[in-house]
Amino acid sequence: MRGRGAFLDTRPLHSSRPFRDLWIGTSAAQLGGQIANVAVLAQVWELTGSPVGTGAIGLATGVPMVLFGLLGGSLADAVDRRTIVRATSAGQLLAAAGLCAQALTDNRSVLLLLVLVALETAFGALGAPARRTFPVRLLPADQVASGLALTNVSFQAAMLAGPALAGVIIARWDFSAAYAAQALAAVVAMLAVIRLPAMRPDGGASVPGRRAERGGWRIIRHRPTLWGSMATDLSATLLSMPIALFPLVNEVRFDGNPQTLGLFLSAVAVGGITAGLLSGTVTRLRRAGQVQLTAAVVWGLSLAGFGLAGPLWAALGSLAVAGAADTVSVITRSALVQFETPDAYRGRVSSVEHVIGVAGPDLGNFRGGLLASVTSASFSLVAGGLSAVLAVGVVAATNSSLRAYRTPSPAAPATEADTQPDTELPGLKDVDRTGSPG
Repeated sequence: MRGRGAFLDTRPLHSSRPFRDLWIGTSAAQLGGQIANVAVLAQVWELTGSPVGTGAIGLATGVPMVLFGLLGGSLADAVDRRTIVRATSAGQLLAAAGLCAQALTDNRSVLLLLVLVALETAFGALGAPARRTFPVRLLPADQVASGLALTNVSFQAAMLAGPALAGVIIARWDFSAAYAAQALAAVVAMLAVIRLPAMRPDGGASVPGRRAERGGWRIIRHRPTLWGSMATDLSATLLSMPIALFPLVNEVRFDGNPQTLGLFLSAVAVGGITAGLLSGTVTRLRRAGQVQLTAAVVWGLSLAGFGLAGPLWAALGSLAVAGAADTVSVITRSALVQFETPDAYRGRVSSVEHVIGVAGPDLGNFRGGLLASVTSASFSLVAGGLSAVLAVGVVAATNSSLRAYRTPSPAAPATEADTQPDTELPGLKDVDRTGSPG
């Protein structure tokens, strides 16, 4: 699989030691996060037995993601990004220890559990924009998309192994052991970022504040490819995220078998990791806008199919297709956003992307849980999937720049020379540049 012509391009792991360190730490954190996600989902379901309760997990993560993610973007363009990631990684470790402690004391308060989840999310949101700018700084231009694909493959591998591992840990020990595993993974992640080089923003640091934050939003608003890509992702996830409905679907259709619940999560990961292993065929496609739009439509249709599926094999197949589509969408969107954003603004723009990419699914889970509580899981899934397809179609029809967008050729530099200070935002006078056919 090694090399340019392979399905999975592994050159970034060999060409850049800092990126390899980052990838190892991120992979550990992702595995620990998936273990904790299952533990939180199972613990909340045990305490409440309600889809509203499991949907509230999305609210507990979505709100701090929005509030602190945008602040993290402003900070990432003002100070050394490595420092931010180090500090927030330590905060996530403390929050993971708190989750472990509440389980050890046999906590019966859903509110306390959700507060700890929100705290951990807040630290992660503060550091995520800075972390997202690392690959484009550590890798040559022709390896950036491949580096993002490798990160996504590790995430999908964590989604595949994490739920199964969480089930074993919880069944053999208890929730506290699952949260302890997450804390251990957080230690590995924190150690991995220590050796990263300093990464201050190119073109001079901005001053945190409302004016600095508006700079990121103005870049997005005036570059059609950026807002179109983010609107596509938000349309797909906010309207059709299914995870909060998994416990209810499992109970209604499959007698609440815990192994089946784990299979739902693993099916999404199987599709995602399969697409990731074949990602070399996607990262070489320069029509990133068209690829993302197509993947978002497939995502919505697949989840509508999951809502209608009767046999277990059909349900799992639908989720696997959805997982593959999600991986393709994430890889193409991430590369597009990093290429289209000048480095001086990457922190702020990355914060918006992260908020949409993470808070969108969280709030989408909350939406799905609420709708299912007054209708049914099937209705919520089908209506959400078809609504997502319709919304993505509107974005495609109204944004010709996104449809025509091409990523830079391999000979192009990884970062543009647009490093003017906030008083002269690049792209405000040249908004058609990003959407012209290559």
